[in-house]
Amino acid sequence: MPAGRLVILNGAPRAGKSSIARALQQLAAVPWINLGVDVVVAATPERFRPGIGLRPGGERPDLEAFVATSYAALFDSHAAHLRAGLNVVADLGIHDDYSRPLGIYADALARLAGLDVLWVGVACPIEVIMARRNADPRGGHYVAGDGVPDPVRRWQQAVHAGKRYDLVVDGGSAPPAEGAAAILAALERQMPRATR
Repeated sequence: MPAGRLVILNGAPRAGKSSIARALQQLAAVPWINLGVDVVVAATPERFRPGIGLRPGGERPDLEAFVATSYAALFDSHAAHLRAGLNVVADLGIHDDYSRPLGIYADALARLAGLDVLWVGVACPIEVIMARRNADPRGGHYVAGDGVPDPVRRWQQAVHAGKRYDLVVDGGSAPPAEGAAAILAALERQMPRATR
């Protein structure tokens, strides 16, 4: 059985990653399993949340070892799914702005080496992100309000820092299906990396 493929959607919260992941699942002719941040956070005990959703700024050093372990396990899970022949889309917010560098991105590259991974940056203007946060703060889960709160600005600066993407899609003004279609086109153009 041929190995599956992995699409990592990396961007700030409310940038449109989850909507693009759902659109990809709807548009693709084959199944895509969504194993992203929301799945891991939902499976994480309340006292250890937000886990891999921990925002930049080093605000919870007590959770950082758990965050690193959770990401490592998630990337290993992605690899296991691919080796079983399943395609995976993962909407994440990978950054390294903790109280100390955790090297999450470098660890992902190492754990996924040799597998067919498409790294996709999901770009979204901070004004759009704030409009989405204000429209649906999810019971205070998302920082909202007038202006741009510091945590939102930190996300915008940290999430794309130091990343090399195969593709960047618009999560702000473009409909999610457009981003999903661009991803599918990119996958169609490139041969699986394991065979290159």
